[in-house]
Amino acid sequence: MVVVVLAVVPERLRGHLTRWLMEISPSVYVGKVSARVRELLWEQIRENCKHGRAIMAYTTDNEQGLAFKTHGQEWEPVDYEGLTLIMRPNMSQTQQRNARRTDHTRRTGWSKASRMRRFGR
Repeated sequence: MVVVVLAVVPERLRGHLTRWLMEISPSVYVGKVSARVRELLWEQIRENCKHGRAIMAYTTDNEQGLAFKTHGQEWEPVDYEGLTLIMRPNMSQTQQRNARRTDHTRRTGWSKASRMRRFGR
């Protein structure tokens, strides 16, 4: 099983993927293809993605039962003692404030509603 999720990619890439996979939601593709076809599809995605983002998850024979690849993501997969985990970029509060002023990135951490719910206020 292969799952591909795309964001901000050219229409031709989306059309190319529909030859091999089913589009079950806008920019979400699933299907069952061989490992060779999966690798060729990933090459096509990387070449044509440009400034967009892509994630490919597929079944494999490991402890988690799946593996995944990312392109253009801030979060990156890291192997930790045989398990694949996602490493998020960590920014100090000062860096977060400066980033919000310059490029309007989203804040990380708890939302106000979540804090209220968590601490029972």
